[in-house]
Amino acid sequence: MQEIINTSPHKDNGSKITTNQIEHFKKLSWREKICYGFGDFGNGFMFDLGQAYLTKYWIDICTIPAAAVAGIFAFTKIFDAFMDPIAGSLIDRRKNIGRRGKFRPVMMISSIVLALLTIVTFTMPDLSLSGKILFAYVAYMAWGLVYSFTNIPYGSLASVMTRDISERSQLATTRQAGSIGAQLITGMAFVPIVIASGDPRHGFFVAAIIMSIIGVIGFYICYRNTRENVPVLRNTEAEKKAGFSDYIRVVFTNKPLLCIILMTLFTISAMNTNNQMMIFFCQYNLGNMGLQPLVNGIMMGCSVLGILLIPTLVKKFGKKKTAVSGLLIGCIANILNFVITTNIYTFIILVTIGYVALAIPNGITWAFVSDVIDYGEWHNGIRKEGITYAAFNFSRKIAQAIAAVVSSGILVLTGYVANITQSEETLTGIKAAMTLYPGVALGIAAIIIGLFYSLSDNHYKKIANDLSNNLWENGQIK
Repeated sequence: MQEIINTSPHKDNGSKITTNQIEHFKKLSWREKICYGFGDFGNGFMFDLGQAYLTKYWIDICTIPAAAVAGIFAFTKIFDAFMDPIAGSLIDRRKNIGRRGKFRPVMMISSIVLALLTIVTFTMPDLSLSGKILFAYVAYMAWGLVYSFTNIPYGSLASVMTRDISERSQLATTRQAGSIGAQLITGMAFVPIVIASGDPRHGFFVAAIIMSIIGVIGFYICYRNTRENVPVLRNTEAEKKAGFSDYIRVVFTNKPLLCIILMTLFTISAMNTNNQMMIFFCQYNLGNMGLQPLVNGIMMGCSVLGILLIPTLVKKFGKKKTAVSGLLIGCIANILNFVITTNIYTFIILVTIGYVALAIPNGITWAFVSDVIDYGEWHNGIRKEGITYAAFNFSRKIAQAIAAVVSSGILVLTGYVANITQSEETLTGIKAAMTLYPGVALGIAAIIIGLFYSLSDNHYKKIANDLSNNLWENGQIK
């Protein structure tokens, strides 16, 4: 691909370019869309294990105190968050890009290393308590660093597959379907594998191996069956001179990106807190840990069906209205679940409504991210897929740290002791982390997007046309 200088990022000559003339408005095949979703399917088989089961593994199996576990998660997630811009910068500066593209090879190689490290995180040598804590820190920091080099190119890939709004909403749908599908399978299969093994320590290890292998297969399907179709305009002189201050400018002059970052702090921390506390809630509040696969199966199975509505809802109402509506419904369902006396039937109904309602805006978020990458190029004249996605991923890591502090912190503050009958204070704390925190967080997220996110679908269409016209005028499209 020829590199050229972008001298007019905002220029709009009003010309129209047909679908046949430009590759980046092409309609993707459903095979390519579905296979893109397999990337997050594979990702979920490794990422979700850490979010849902490492807290339980470290506290109950490795006998690491809950306060120390909260510290491990908080520190490593913040460390990972600061590694994301570095990873994004290195990916953006890749040279000698071959026919397989800029993002796909990095994603594939990193996913294999990530699988190995996933297994390592569910392995604990026979060490002293301080040795166990140190091992957990090192293993999870390494895992997070490699995760950045897996997830950032995967997330950036969608922005160079197409600029068509409806196609991007369908990519967002298949990605979210892959994510929820992985949550569904791991949520239903992980605990039964652990229980069937007889020895929980061995069971966690075996389950991690199985899930990691499936994870790599998911990424390979994505790698083999997607293409980087969008030619992008490169300001090579500006990119050579770009330093850290330039990356800060790219991020903090992108108001829509900042809104997505703030929203993500609340939506992802809400989702991860729900996932981390589910196994505790089922074991102690509902009295049977074996209910966890059932609850997850219903909750996530319905979410898979719900996100299939994303393209229809986006086409009818637009991305913003659809996202805000889902967040408000999730807010109400979760708060009701906290207020109502614990009952397995009302709990399952309300937690399912809340999770489906959250899954829809979480799916739309992927389309938002692709849009704000293009907005950044249009606004600043420099395209930085990796660093823009890294800034978004930064917020996800901080959100994961928040979820870990909320989950483990509640256990510490309410006097949790593993594998005994818990006090009323502890049960209330588990329920609050499971329901009340997500309810409040989703309400705040709805306010952020509803009031401050200004990149409408119509505005994005103009941006996409401006970028296309620049490519045409500079000879990038022939």
